Amino acid sequence: MLFASVDDVSARLAETGYLASPAVATTVFLADRLGKPLLVEGPAGVGKTELAKAVAQVAEAQLVRLQCYEGIDESRALYEWNHAKQLLRISASRDETWDETRTDIFSEEFLLPRPLLSAIRGDDPKVLLIDETDKADVEVEGLLLEVLSDFQVTVPELGTVTATRRPFVVLTSNASRELSEALRRRCLFLHIGFPEEELERRIVRLKVPGIDGLLAESLVRVVRALREMDLRKVPSVAETIDWARTLLALDAGALDESLVHETLGVVLKHQEDILKAAAKLDLDAV
Repeated sequence: MLFASVDDVSARLAETGYLASPAVATTVFLADRLGKPLLVEGPAGVGKTELAKAVAQVAEAQLVRLQCYEGIDESRALYEWNHAKQLLRISASRDETWDETRTDIFSEEFLLPRPLLSAIRGDDPKVLLIDETDKADVEVEGLLLEVLSDFQVTVPELGTVTATRRPFVVLTSNASRELSEALRRRCLFLHIGFPEEELERRIVRLKVPGIDGLLAESLVRVVRALREMDLRKVPSVAETIDWARTLLALDAGALDESLVHETLGVVLKHQEDILKAAAKLDLDAV
């Protein structure tokens, strides 16, 4: 087990620079204690991926990352064979029978493990991050089910590889598509939304230590006001931090209307959002 208690989760994650809410700390503790994968959903930029990195740092574990995308297949997620090396081996096997050559080229020497297989091999601690699971095709979930159910992978030519030490598994999703019930059933679920105002101020002060406390407070209030607008993309926590770093680089002492309008492009990524915010944002109200 990685953590002794929920408080231990909060304290040790904080040491890595990750400030966890009580809900996050509790779910991470339960995932560790029950040996269950953790499915983390929420908008982009709220710290889903960073949570997996922080757990890996706490556990002094190798972070194995599978970045999902449309079109990812078994060879990219699970394993593939080194075809170039196999061809060289075949060309050098003139004095061997085909059965002898085939046995050789489908051995460990020619296997290229990808993240899912790498995560369950070996005895060293690992954190398996399956990032943006919702971007992968539905068929890829079938690959995940065997790994997340029994922590094993079947390689037809070699047999079944079973984990001797289970990795801590984190799946992230931006909810761009609905994940299957079979996948959800195997996981503990955690939704990470935008943090409460006090927590976001603490995050800003931690990540941008040189920023003035009053400026950080004003910044967070403005960001929260922007999130209440009907924007194409509301600012994430990562963009709040970027804005704080921007203001620090500009030696800003206060957040006035001119400065906000000049730097809105740091937190808003679409021109229509910038125009809407510039017209509607009332700094006196925040």
